[in-house]
Amino acid sequence: MPDGVSGALVQRVSAHPDGPLDITWHAAETPRLPLGRIRLRWEPASPGGWDVTAHLGLATTEVHLASWPAAPDNWPRLIRPTVHEVVGLCAALTFATDALDLSNRLAEV
Repeated sequence: MPDGVSGALVQRVSAHPDGPLDITWHAAETPRLPLGRIRLRWEPASPGGWDVTAHLGLATTEVHLASWPAAPDNWPRLIRPTVHEVVGLCAALTFATDALDLSNRLAEV
């Protein structure tokens, strides 16, 4: 990972099982993760592979989402299903929250 970054922000996760994870670097000085965003961090594991962790941004904090210790070199393929499901869940919760807010505003009229 380059100097000055704290991980990689997941921008898009392909729905295809062998599809890519599109990421951008997450600057170390960024205060916290945006709501519903996932940050991945990886470093070499001993004796081989990669220690990969994922954090999820919530409204007031960020939480540890998952860890994959000593993951093989093809670790993006290993973690893609989990990341894809969480991204979908966050999108659904955002949609439901927006619908509830709209419903509440309409009820006040």
